[in-house]
Amino acid sequence: MTKYFGQFGGQYTGEVLKPALLELENAFLHILPSELFQKEYSMLLRDYVGRPTPLYFAENTTKDLKGAKVYIKLEGLANTGAHKINNALGQVLLAKKMGKKRVIAETGAGQHGVATAAAAAKLGLSCEVFMGEIDVIRQQPNVFLMKQYGAKVTTVTDGTKTLKDAVNRTLKEWANCSDYTLYILGSALGPYPYPDIVRTFQQIIGQEIKKEILSREGRIPDMLIACCGGGSNSIGTFTPFINDSVSLVAVEAGGRNKDIGNHAVRMNGNGKLGIIEGYKSFFIQSDEGQVLPTHSISAGLDYAGIGPELAFLGQKGRIKFESATDEEVLNAYQYFARKEGLLFAMESAHAAAYALRIVPKLTKEAIVCITMSGRGDKDIFITAKALYADEWKKFLKREGA
Repeated sequence: MTKYFGQFGGQYTGEVLKPALLELENAFLHILPSELFQKEYSMLLRDYVGRPTPLYFAENTTKDLKGAKVYIKLEGLANTGAHKINNALGQVLLAKKMGKKRVIAETGAGQHGVATAAAAAKLGLSCEVFMGEIDVIRQQPNVFLMKQYGAKVTTVTDGTKTLKDAVNRTLKEWANCSDYTLYILGSALGPYPYPDIVRTFQQIIGQEIKKEILSREGRIPDMLIACCGGGSNSIGTFTPFINDSVSLVAVEAGGRNKDIGNHAVRMNGNGKLGIIEGYKSFFIQSDEGQVLPTHSISAGLDYAGIGPELAFLGQKGRIKFESATDEEVLNAYQYFARKEGLLFAMESAHAAAYALRIVPKLTKEAIVCITMSGRGDKDIFITAKALYADEWKKFLKREGA
């Protein structure tokens, strides 16, 4: 396990959390590698999650863009609708093996909350999910689903009322009840050992891509594209390819424009090095270290920080960071819906938007793989409002009457 990735990472928490983090590290080092755990987890991934998820050849897109051959990894077809279930299920199973009776989680777009709630229901643990007030409003379908799985959804009204504040609230809760509760962290960030844990459970995405592409094409892709918020989807896609000669592109939220408060671009000089929520990385913050407002049309990419391993790999040039604007994302969302019959989540549509930009510039011999980290069903309150405002307002008014 890696406590630091260059200067990034670490475990910057109060003493009250040190015993809980040490217990989790020991469980990760000794319980997770055990044959019993691996056998049960693998069986759950196959029978409950539905792995392997399909690798889809986007023939229509390939022909239309007249560039590289395009493949799409359909994580949205995993149970609960996104890649988040890979990690949530692994951590909840680990919690059960540790003897915990309850799990807690933070969530932004809601997919990690849904996945944690579902995994807890499956494995018989109680669950509470903390979610920023703004995200609760714009991700109501996922709030509904969490409650159906039996989870308590607690609205966080502090600060920006988004993912950052949900993380803070969950850490505080864990500090008070770690003897019977495990914090199921949703992205590849936070205090050590969480970045390692999340990467370990999510790297199955890249492993399956590599295996299937090799089987079909006889070689690995030339480029992998994944959206990047905290980074569970991107680090899961990229990890099996880190030592290969493959271009790795992580796409951040370009938002409305480049002004502070209108985007969530942390890399390429936008973020400042800081220590927040237990780890050191790049954050959108003031010179005084105060986290600044962010924006993204996707609830899952407006986080002010980035996972430490991704920051390290970006700084050393192994991962190229790009961004896509809200407008580009909506265009990509509609393009793939109409061209391939695929409904990208707003987060994943950032990767799709960059693909539309770069694929026509590549040769027809090149192979590009996009990770569709989730389905767009959850975003209806965002996409309908943005694309069909009048019809949507009439529908909501009629339903509320």
